[in-house]
Amino acid sequence: MPNMKPRLSDFLPYRLSVTSNAISNRIAVEYRARFGVNVPEWRVMAVLGDVGPLTQRQLVGATFMDKVAVNRACKVLVDRNLVTRSPNDSDGRSHMLELTASGRELHGQIMPLALGMEERLLECLTTAEQRSLRKILDKLFAQVRESDIS
Repeated sequence: MPNMKPRLSDFLPYRLSVTSNAISNRIAVEYRARFGVNVPEWRVMAVLGDVGPLTQRQLVGATFMDKVAVNRACKVLVDRNLVTRSPNDSDGRSHMLELTASGRELHGQIMPLALGMEERLLECLTTAEQRSLRKILDKLFAQVRESDIS
């Protein structure tokens, strides 16, 4: 049998990335059209909505986006009065970012929309497959985090 050349389409990191981007972009079509928020901006809002106030550096770690993308998203969100920036009492060099009342209201409108889209996208999987997918993703993520430390 001839030596098979590896194909990018079979490379797991590529497949995960392409699938993730396709799903994010599909869901983003809805909230971008209705609320004028793009994927990086929504990720920042979603994390702040889940976790509460964070520094920009903490947002980079929580979203796995590069610092330039986080910086741009934060600037837009501050300019739109969806996020507020205040001094960080524990570190004078950074600022805490937090959803404003308008930001919390928008988060409350987008989150159900995103969850509904997720539900429709996952309809092609059985409940057991959905559970397995979540479990597998959790294991892969834990493996990556563990290998970052070693």
